[in-house]
Amino acid sequence: MADNPFEIPQQSRDVTEQNVRQARMAYGQFMDAMTQAMGMWFGAMPANAMTSGFKAVQDLATQYAKANAEAAFTLANNIAKARDMQEIISLQSSFGQSQMQAYATQAQEIGKMMAAAAQNAGRG
Repeated sequence: MADNPFEIPQQSRDVTEQNVRQARMAYGQFMDAMTQAMGMWFGAMPANAMTSGFKAVQDLATQYAKANAEAAFTLANNIAKARDMQEIISLQSSFGQSQMQAYATQAQEIGKMMAAAAQNAGRG
């Protein structure tokens, strides 16, 4: 550690990795409960073109939320394993670039799906 004053101690990295694992598990439980609740809510609604389209949009948004959260947890785990600040900055920069691309693609797909759902609802 004397060679690099910015090196992150192994004990700190281990504790952080454990915290990331616990947060990932808690988030997974939350998403499972939310998905179950949304399924029950949609099950209580009448089946028609509008609710069908809305459910498809909601399903895709949930899928994207899970993927984005998983990417963030992967980043957090990689940061927890990082040995110094330079590695952390590199990881964050790469994550930011890839997520901005993912968000743009996701927004386009959800926009297309919402437009199609609205169009189908108008026909029904």
